[in-house]
Amino acid sequence: MRRPSTLLAAAFALLGCSAASAASPSAVVVTPQVRTELVVHAPDGVVPGRTIALGLLIDHQPGWHTYWKNPGDAGLPTTFAWTLPAGVSAGEIAWPTPQRVPLGPLMNYGYDGRLLLPVPISIPPGFAAEALEIALRAEWLVCKDICIPEGGEFALRVPARAASASHAAEFDAAKAAIPVTLPDAAASAEVAAGALKLRVTGLPPSWKGRELAFFPEVGGVIHNAALPRARWDGEAWLAELPLDPQRSAGPSTIPAVLTAPGAIAGVQIEVAVAGEWPAVGAAAAAPSSGAAASAGQDGAGGPAPPGAAAASGALGLPLALLFAVAGGALLNLMPCVFPVLSLKVLGFAQHAGERARLLAGGLAYAAGVVVSFLALAGLLLALRAGGEQLGWGFQLQSPLVVAALAALFTIIGLNLAGVFEFGQMLPDRLATMQLRHPLADSALTGVLAVAVAAPCTAPFMGAALGFAVTLPAPQALAVFGALGIGMALPYLAASAWPALARALPRPGPWMATFKGLMAFPMFATVVWLIWVLGQQAGIDAVAALLGTLVALAFLAWGLGGVAHARRTRSALGGVGALLLAAALAWTLPALRSDAGAAMAAADGDWQPWSAERVAAATGSGQAVFVDFTAAWCVTCQFNKRTTLADARVDAAFAERRVLRLRADWTRRDDAITAELARLGRSGVPVYALYAPGGGAPTLLSEILSVDEVRGALAALP
Repeated sequence: MRRPSTLLAAAFALLGCSAASAASPSAVVVTPQVRTELVVHAPDGVVPGRTIALGLLIDHQPGWHTYWKNPGDAGLPTTFAWTLPAGVSAGEIAWPTPQRVPLGPLMNYGYDGRLLLPVPISIPPGFAAEALEIALRAEWLVCKDICIPEGGEFALRVPARAASASHAAEFDAAKAAIPVTLPDAAASAEVAAGALKLRVTGLPPSWKGRELAFFPEVGGVIHNAALPRARWDGEAWLAELPLDPQRSAGPSTIPAVLTAPGAIAGVQIEVAVAGEWPAVGAAAAAPSSGAAASAGQDGAGGPAPPGAAAASGALGLPLALLFAVAGGALLNLMPCVFPVLSLKVLGFAQHAGERARLLAGGLAYAAGVVVSFLALAGLLLALRAGGEQLGWGFQLQSPLVVAALAALFTIIGLNLAGVFEFGQMLPDRLATMQLRHPLADSALTGVLAVAVAAPCTAPFMGAALGFAVTLPAPQALAVFGALGIGMALPYLAASAWPALARALPRPGPWMATFKGLMAFPMFATVVWLIWVLGQQAGIDAVAALLGTLVALAFLAWGLGGVAHARRTRSALGGVGALLLAAALAWTLPALRSDAGAAMAAADGDWQPWSAERVAAATGSGQAVFVDFTAAWCVTCQFNKRTTLADARVDAAFAERRVLRLRADWTRRDDAITAELARLGRSGVPVYALYAPGGGAPTLLSEILSVDEVRGALAALP
């Protein structure tokens, strides 16, 4: 019996691309909060070799706002995805100078009123069409006392030989508000005493002596809500900017915008940072300054949450490594790992009595687990260093990855059930690879284990991972490596334990039945993954994926059925390949659908989460309980259907008038990622209880119990 893990890489390659979702575009999209319009400024027409300007014109209703490229403590920037004719290219958004948007202990950066976000469009020299056909998918987050993610499909036809200048005034105003670069402006900074000590010279003479506002383009560095300690020293502006207590970045250069009261446009600066960044937690010990400090606020700038103590600098690397090993070992008890447990039990049964082979396989499996954890962690750290807001389990936020895993486990289940054999569909050289390289097969099983287990968070893991992502890369990788060692440790011990081999039954005909039995955990995993996909992309994507799995099953049966002659196998394989190609043409566009996003709406007594909503509720004297969850997190779903659905817990929430919010991380959400980082966590589940009046939340354990939740609620003031 050949193990299916040898085709891991090939299964992932089946779903390697995607297409944009379809919609009904127009030039104007109106919601109760904003009116948005795609507009153009081409006073000379569409001239080959020149540039025109497009822009999204946003009219906010009173009290509502959208966000700048760095939204501050909460929020999301507006994003554009263009569809343009061949050769035509779009530049980046020319962001106007933002304004500060305070909300309780938070400080955000954004815009209200009438806003135009312009983008330069380059026309190729050979452009000869009668008109320029433009399509845009725009997404924005609009907030007041609540936040609403919105988006729209826009289309515009710009005549090539006619002037388009009806919105010239808006484009001129937007151009005047874009931060300027001054030739004499220079900025430098050093990190000391929990603050960024900044020196800027070459600013406009009219700004001298005035109070300036600092807008960093990099999030997660400074304490946004704290006003800087600033003064003028001759022509130089000096400021001490307190570091964010939950800082998630330490860049060597910080692009930023400085503005003065009444200035239409700010000044663009590049701050070169000298010195070493302190470990996260050191900033929290430094005295805060400005308005937030004088008010004694402990929201964004307060102490770390009690449950997140392990994420502070006090945890230390040795304890983090110990937590990682313990969390990795406990990860084997999580339900998401059960399918891989089945494969390992099958492997033990196949080689019972061969102690040397069991031990070698255990070592290879451990190596596959550890290397996979290090590779996944390295990718996570690299993306975070590049400015991406990601956390542990980020790969399952992609519908494409979820679909690929569903295809992989379908193939594994069909093989275990005897529908086909890999040896029938592969060349002899590949078919005998597992026999010639059994250790590689065991190592790939370790890779498969990490692919399935990575989204789960076991006890001790949350604190260790939250601390790890704040460390320098070598130390962070050491923590993730320790997590892999912990996960592989039980299998390694079982492989090396002689009594286990003696207890296992000898190989025999019973193994064929046992192999078929092991197919059903694989199929159960496929059911779970399809449910996750439905949460992400909607019912159309589920139907498309099921069609693809049917075509994939036909292809595997046609090529690998043991009873098929070679000519029959070739004919069935050709038909199966055509069916699979047709199914993929249906599936790949469906995976980009946003239909599942609506499922993050209210669910009974639970409401969608936003940082502004938490601040508003606690500020008005109401306690808040936040469930940071995801459809692909099995532990989250277990807690949701047991403890959080318990009548006693529901009664305790009602008695205390606790606002229940659900932060759904099923699809990538930068605001939730940033909030998890503030709580000292890098994955889900996370359960945070905020007391009335604000302050740092209490974090509950990853495996909830009724008594724990009721006890935390009873302790509220």
